[in-house]
Amino acid sequence: MALTPFEARSYPEKPTDVYLFATCLIDQFTPEAGLDTVKLLEREGIRVHFLEQQTCCGQPAHSSGFPDEARAVAVQQLKLFVEPWPVVIPSGSCGGMIRKHYPQLFADDPVLHAKALDLSERVYELSEFLVHVVNFSQPDLGAPCTVALHTSCHARREMGAHETSVALLDSLAQVKVAVQARIEECCGFGGTFAIRYPDISEAIVSDKVAAIRDTGAASVVSADCGCLLNITGRAAKQDELAGLSQTTLPGEHLASFLWRRTTEPASRGDAA
Repeated sequence: MALTPFEARSYPEKPTDVYLFATCLIDQFTPEAGLDTVKLLEREGIRVHFLEQQTCCGQPAHSSGFPDEARAVAVQQLKLFVEPWPVVIPSGSCGGMIRKHYPQLFADDPVLHAKALDLSERVYELSEFLVHVVNFSQPDLGAPCTVALHTSCHARREMGAHETSVALLDSLAQVKVAVQARIEECCGFGGTFAIRYPDISEAIVSDKVAAIRDTGAASVVSADCGCLLNITGRAAKQDELAGLSQTTLPGEHLASFLWRRTTEPASRGDAA
């Protein structure tokens, strides 16, 4: 698959050091995705620096119409990543927030705007970084499987990460990616949207789950934990209401899926 870097972005040579911006959802709900991100990068000879002072990227406040609150959160992140290293984010949503919206948030402050621009230019969504900077190429050690891929709206429209996520899965010889109908549609999560408009969110995610189930895929993979939790949570609720004892649509973050598929079989557990 020939890839054109999103918005013709130029990419650096593979660095020796990177920062990891782990995101709130990974920190609170799927820490294994953060750990697997570190392992993927360290296997490529890259030192990963995780700053414990990092917090939210500010997207919930920004997307809810509270720019002052978003700036208050964002300014704390501008103080942290002082070395000129890439900042790798296993989330297109958070990546899009920092890369696209931080410079806008501080457009009226020359000092902070310069810092926001510097940080935004060093931000890479994980799959983007693995494809365009690392040139990820690892043998697939897993059994044949079929998965569906979901890419978040921000990853698709602000980072172009749908192309790089597909490229990574296509590089795994035993993995078939089942294409769902209306693949570009939202899953209904939208951060606070799912809380403020639960009925609309439920309808959207129900459509998404149905589209994924219709592919016959054994599981769903996503590089965004919010979408993944929303999709698999709705699927699990449907299964519970149907009287099933376990979910019929498990999910996994792309980082964990890649790590599991490309490590020694004895250390991976069962294949997906």
